[in-house]
Amino acid sequence: MFTRFLIFTMLFFLADWNHSAGQDNEVSTIPLRQGGFWTPEEGKQKLEEYAQTWNDRASWEKRAAAIRAGILRGAGLSKLPPREPLNPIIRDERNYDGYSIANATIESLPGFYVTGNLYRPTDKSASNRYAGILLTHGHCTGTKTPFGVNKTGGRFSASTQSLGAVLARMGAVVFAYDMTGVNEAVQYPHTGRRAMTVQLWNSMRALDFLTSMPEVDAERIGMTGASGGGTQTFLLAAVDDRVRVSIPVVQVSCYFFGGCVCESGLPIHVGAHHETCNTEIAALHAPKPLLIISDGKDWTQHVPQATFPYLQRVYRAYGAKGSVENLHLPEEGHDYGPSKRQGTYTFMAKHLDLDMSRVPTQNDIVDESFVTVEDYDALCVFSESHPLPADAIQDASKVEAHFQKI
Repeated sequence: MFTRFLIFTMLFFLADWNHSAGQDNEVSTIPLRQGGFWTPEEGKQKLEEYAQTWNDRASWEKRAAAIRAGILRGAGLSKLPPREPLNPIIRDERNYDGYSIANATIESLPGFYVTGNLYRPTDKSASNRYAGILLTHGHCTGTKTPFGVNKTGGRFSASTQSLGAVLARMGAVVFAYDMTGVNEAVQYPHTGRRAMTVQLWNSMRALDFLTSMPEVDAERIGMTGASGGGTQTFLLAAVDDRVRVSIPVVQVSCYFFGGCVCESGLPIHVGAHHETCNTEIAALHAPKPLLIISDGKDWTQHVPQATFPYLQRVYRAYGAKGSVENLHLPEEGHDYGPSKRQGTYTFMAKHLDLDMSRVPTQNDIVDESFVTVEDYDALCVFSESHPLPADAIQDASKVEAHFQKI
């Protein structure tokens, strides 16, 4: 029911866009890949067809380059806006058991604020340089409200806070930030026609923020998120080489393309020069470490039989089969629950040189009980005492004006 609501919303806004804004021939004549565009069997067949187009590293990289260019072209990011100063604001740092939380925001565009929380180790030794991790969220955390202010969802959810705290205590600086149009990110609507463009650009700038911090080792950057946060993860990892470890959770599929305009409302999967699916987009991260977390109760239930073998084939072309893994949880559903978080902790520790001995464990499982789960008011960047700055963009069309037309 929820997926159908998202797809209906997406189609409504796309119809409005086609009528009022216009598109070029490529976009207007080729159907977008949206929601469950194919059946699972059709998706697997498509992967078999894609596999016939390449047979070694060189031919895969030729295909990968076309897909990568198609993503950027489809998202309207072939030509990136200028990277203006981020003007970060970091305030109200609180110290807890082995980690701290601060409220943080950056300007991805002048006057456009990306709101989030910064989790950092409390070990401030000058000799330490920490890994950096971007932590995104999707539509599935917290209450059933899909968009707008959700005081228990998104980056405010207990699962996001647990991930941030544990990874920080293990030795990473973690930036958890809002989807556009959700929670504090009120300057552009989540169902806006360029929601995907804005979100991908925000992720690029969030990565700029992390790598600009003197205590962060820019060679040890990871990213993870569930559902729509998984989409954000594999999209940024596909187009930005600075992401070294990618963990998209409960999202990668060979036949499902995402149920929201922020995931499939623009022609990133198909165009005049490319056709692909989310399995191949995730594969663009090769040969760097990639963990796909899947479950038995959503569209990722087919990952072990279809998606993962294809990913292994790509990684074998690089001689890096050991760098791609699948944690499949057939009895679980669509969330970033405890066992999924455990898989993330282990994989991040292995590939980003994090120290799991810094966190308590029971039977080799991280004990998250040390985490202090804060409420909405504590985590907010902006409030009555710290209002949204006067220069904040108030008109969505002014946000869109920063990006080239498709």
